[in-house]
Amino acid sequence: MTEPNPPRVAVIGEALIDRFSDADVIGGAPFNVARNLALLGAAPVMITRIGADALGDTIAADFARLQMDTCGLQRDPAHATGTAAVHMSGTQHTFEIDADAAWDHLDANEAAQVIRASAPAVVYFGTLAQRGAVSRAAIHAALGSSGAVLFLDLNLRDGPDNRSRAEDSLMRAQLVKVNEDELDQLTAWFVPAQKPTLREAAESLLEHFDLQRLTITRGGDGWACLDRTQGWLEGATPAVVVRDTVGAGDAFASVLLLGELLGWALPTTLQRAGEYASAVCGIAGAVDPASDIYAAARLAWGVAE
Repeated sequence: MTEPNPPRVAVIGEALIDRFSDADVIGGAPFNVARNLALLGAAPVMITRIGADALGDTIAADFARLQMDTCGLQRDPAHATGTAAVHMSGTQHTFEIDADAAWDHLDANEAAQVIRASAPAVVYFGTLAQRGAVSRAAIHAALGSSGAVLFLDLNLRDGPDNRSRAEDSLMRAQLVKVNEDELDQLTAWFVPAQKPTLREAAESLLEHFDLQRLTITRGGDGWACLDRTQGWLEGATPAVVVRDTVGAGDAFASVLLLGELLGWALPTTLQRAGEYASAVCGIAGAVDPASDIYAAARLAWGVAE
């Protein structure tokens, strides 16, 4: 027996084009999360802004292909669709993100209206889309217009206001996901103890920002999670032949969101998130709708399309 379709989740942030050496690929961490959710049987509302250009048309076509609601898709006649150069080193990657793209100019009124109309149970947001004042104000307006659970997926990039953006976002969120590098940076900023353990750092951040839950992805070392009611949890992720690690963290986040929507037990959600992120490491890029990993996950989890 399959479970009914879950309540809605809203995802707000950047959708862009990742430029690999041999191909252009649709990306942006929030859009990767939204597309994973759509492929896993949820009904995400993606709030983003793209240019009135050919690259924007490519992203809009992906909305249509995945049958995603376009109520939050804004088109900008003055600013180009965002791009990011992807530099690969073996299976690892780094990004060089262009400046002042369409997603830096989210319309606050439109974003807040979409949140109010869709009444999501959970709203996902990150820090990268807040690098510019216009989109930062729009995201704050959208978050403030909802009584939903706020899920922060930290996405630190170089910038002089990284600390203030992270601090402000952490103060707004109840559920937070970070990777180990981001945890190290937060620890350096906000944890007074010298060389705390992973758990001690998580405990300090949970109390400092009054979070409900902090989840840490650790690559091949698995994951760890500190939850205010369920305590400290740790787990391993399955071994997989890695094509690349692009989108693994986004895949993990999408299953955390799905578990929250469907009311899965937290240990179950974390285990499934780790397994799914490993599966995504076995495909090329962050999302491949032609892959069978999405149908396999829905079948294993009893999630209806």
